[in-house]
Amino acid sequence: MPSRLTEPQLRVHPDAVRPSLPAGDLWVFAYGSLLWRPGFPYRQRRPARLFGYHRSLCVWSHVHRGTPAHPGMVLGLDQGGSCRGCLYRVAEGDKAAVAQYLYAREMPTRIYHARLCPVRTDCGTQVQALTFVVNRRDDQYSGRLAAADAARQIAAAAGISGSSVDYLQQTLAHLQQLAIHDHHLQAIADALPGQSQPPWPIARQPNR
Repeated sequence: MPSRLTEPQLRVHPDAVRPSLPAGDLWVFAYGSLLWRPGFPYRQRRPARLFGYHRSLCVWSHVHRGTPAHPGMVLGLDQGGSCRGCLYRVAEGDKAAVAQYLYAREMPTRIYHARLCPVRTDCGTQVQALTFVVNRRDDQYSGRLAAADAARQIAAAAGISGSSVDYLQQTLAHLQQLAIHDHHLQAIADALPGQSQPPWPIARQPNR
C-alpha cells in the first residue's frame, strides 16, 4: 500500500457536495479505479458490498479519460441494486488529508457527490464509508448506454489519466481478481474493435 498520498492534479469544484467525516478511522468504498490505484495510505483492505447503488458506466469523462470535445466514459454509482467492491480503512491521523485528496481526484466537476453510506464487509459487519455517487442532474450523466454505443464512444477517447479503453480493461481485470462478473461492462469490452478476447491482462503500472 502507498505510504503517502499521490498528489492530486485537480482542484475540488467549489460546488462539490462533501459530508462531515466520522470520528475515528475512515472507511473508503472502492468500485472502479480506486481498486487498482487508491493513491493514499491505508491500514486494511477487504471485500465489501454497498446496497442501494450499482456500478455503471454512466459518466461522460471530460477530464480523466476524455475531453469536452471527445468525452470518454467512466464508472459511477447509480441508483438501485447493490455493488461489490472493496473497503479501505484509513487511519484517523490520515483521514483529513486522504479525504481532501479524494475530493480533488473525484470531484473537479459536479458529476459526483461524496456521501457516507452503509457498506457491509465480507464478514457481515456494517460500516459507514466515504463513497462517490453519481449526480443524475449533471450534464455529465449519460445514463446506461447500449454496449455497442458505449464501445464506439470510448474507442478513441483519452484524457489526463489515459484512455477510456485502458480504464475499462483495468476495471474488468481487477473485478475478475475479486471474482466479480459485470456482464454489461464485459459486453462493452467485447464490442470494442479488435479487442474482444477477455480476460484482460493487468498492467504492471496501472494508471487511472
